[in-house]
Amino acid sequence: MIYNQSEFNLRCEWGSQGVAELAPISDVVVIVDVLSFSTCVEIATNNGAIIFPYAYRDESAIDYAKSVQAELASHRQRWTTTGYSLSPKSVAEIPAGTRLVLPSPNGSFLTLHTGNTLTLAGCLRNCQAVAQFAQKYGDKIAVIPAGERWKEDGSLRPAFEDLIGAGAILSYLDGSLSPEAEVAVATFQAFQQDLLGYLKKCSSGKELIEKGFELDVELSAAFNISNCVPLFKNNAYLNVEIF
Repeated sequence: MIYNQSEFNLRCEWGSQGVAELAPISDVVVIVDVLSFSTCVEIATNNGAIIFPYAYRDESAIDYAKSVQAELASHRQRWTTTGYSLSPKSVAEIPAGTRLVLPSPNGSFLTLHTGNTLTLAGCLRNCQAVAQFAQKYGDKIAVIPAGERWKEDGSLRPAFEDLIGAGAILSYLDGSLSPEAEVAVATFQAFQQDLLGYLKKCSSGKELIEKGFELDVELSAAFNISNCVPLFKNNAYLNVEIF
C-alpha cells in the first residue's frame, strides 16, 4: 500500500487513519498524545494505577466504569465521580492499584483501534524507555502522533506537541526511518533545547494555560525522566513492570 510506509521499519503517521494504515503491519504501535492523554497514562501507571481508555466523553462512560469496577475521570471540566481528569496534575498522587477510566477522543480512541498489535503510550517523559521496550519486542514500529480535533467539523488538527513527542521516541529507535518519521525526528531535534518554552507557546499549550492548567504543560514537557512503559493489555494500560 502506498500510505503504509511498509518499506521502512520505523513509521509515523497521524491519528486514526495512521493507526488504520500502520497498526496491521507493525509489531508495536506507540500512541503519542502529549497534552495530555499519554502524559496522564505515564504518570498514573508509574504510580501503579490501572488505566482503562474510553473513547467517548459522554454519560456512557459512567456505565463503562461500573462494568470494569473502576472510578471515572473527567475531561478536566466535565462530570466526574472522582477528582481525577485528563489533567496530569490530577493523577500525580493516584494510589497504586486504582482502577480509572480515562475518557479521551484522541489517545483513548486511537488505543482502542490498534487491534491485536502491541500498544504502548508514549510521551516526552518516557520517550527513551518506550523506545527501548518497543525495540526489544519487534523491528517494525509505528509511532502515532494523535493530534487534536477541530471543534467545527471534527477534522484532524496536527498538534505541535505530538509531533515533538513522536520525534523524541523515534530518535531513540534504530532502523530505517520513513520520511514521515524523519520529519518527526528533525522537528524534535530542532526544538529539544527548550521543550517547555515551546510547549507553552504552541496552540495546545496556550489553551491549557489560559484555562489555568499551566502545571499540566510543565509536567508534560519534562523530558526523559521516567522509566515507566505503559502497555495496553486486557482493555487497560499498566506499567510493564507489573506484568
